[in-house]
Amino acid sequence: MTAFTIREVPDDIARRIKVRAAEAGQSLQGYLLSLVTRDATQPTLAEMADRAERYATEDIDIQDVLDAIDAGRTGR
Repeated sequence: MTAFTIREVPDDIARRIKVRAAEAGQSLQGYLLSLVTRDATQPTLAEMADRAERYATEDIDIQDVLDAIDAGRTGR
């Protein structure tokens, strides 16, 4: 596993992070790891745009849209 070091964190930011970790019932290390993990696992805006572009360029015709609407209505 890799270890990270963050230098020159302003005192007020460090205090806020420590308070948030305590409120979450986590150690500072655990809290920061959860923040880094969440950030690293979320798609970036560029990845989301690429995904949207792929979906937008799929061959979908009017009948596909109407079938999807009908399927949604019957599921209610």
